[in-house]
Amino acid sequence: MNAAVHPTATAEADAILTQWLEEERQVRAKIRPEHGVATMAEIAGLTGLEQMQAMLDGKLPPPPIAQTLDFTLLRVAKGEVIFQGTPKFRHYNPMGTVHGGWYATLLDSALGCAVHTTMEPGRGYTTLELKLNLVRALNERVPVVRAVGRVRHVGRQMATAEADLIGHDGKLYAHASTTCLVFDPPKR
Repeated sequence: MNAAVHPTATAEADAILTQWLEEERQVRAKIRPEHGVATMAEIAGLTGLEQMQAMLDGKLPPPPIAQTLDFTLLRVAKGEVIFQGTPKFRHYNPMGTVHGGWYATLLDSALGCAVHTTMEPGRGYTTLELKLNLVRALNERVPVVRAVGRVRHVGRQMATAEADLIGHDGKLYAHASTTCLVFDPPKR
C-alpha cells in the first residue's frame, strides 16, 4: 500500500514545488531589483498592508536582508504574509546544515510583517520576544521553504503572531511565535 501512496505523494509534492517556484518567479519579475529601505516620505500616509503591497508591486524596495539570506515576500493580506526562502550552502553552520539563525530570520520576517500588515498609518511595532522551535534540519536538498506568518492578536499596545516554516512536501521544519510592542510615532 505504501508503494502506491508514495508515487502519488511525490507527484503532488513535485507539482507544488513547480507552483511555488513559478509564483516566486512571477513575484521577482515585479519587485524592484535593487534592495533598500523605504524613506519616510515614501511610506507617509500608508497603512502597513499598503506598504507591504507596494513592495510586491515594485513601488518600494525589498529590504537588504532578503537578498543577503535568499528569501522573498510572496503574498500579503491583512494579518498574514508568506515568504519563500532558498536554503543554500552559504547558510550552513559547522555541522553541515542550515544555521538556526537563517530559520529565525525568515520566521521573524514573517511574524513581524504579519503584524506590520495590521498597522494604521504612522503606527509602529518592535519585537519584544521571539520563540523559535526547530523541528527538522534543512540543507540544500530542500529546494525551497515557506514561512507563513499569521497574526493572533493586535491591541493598542501589544500584538502576537505565529509562523510555520514548511516545505513543498508539507513537512514542518520550524515554528515560531512573537510578542510585539505596538506604539504611536514620537511627537515632534
